[in-house]
Amino acid sequence: MRWQDYITVDPTVCHGKACIKGTRIMVSVVLDNLSAGLKPDDVVRSYPSLSLEAVHAAMAYAADLARERIVAMPL
Repeated sequence: MRWQDYITVDPTVCHGKACIKGTRIMVSVVLDNLSAGLKPDDVVRSYPSLSLEAVHAAMAYAADLARERIVAMPL
């Protein structure tokens, strides 16, 4: 799976935040739902315009971002 097939960034949509292609659903919203404990199927039920593949793409996108950044952790 290539997350690039499911995620887009357009400055005219949602202030340029990463969104699922063809929707105004931000990747951060999908990830927030998953981190709150929803399962991917639950997210798809909550947002019918999403596919399970799009939810997985959001996770893959986040994984790529995590590999590219160093986040300082408070001691």
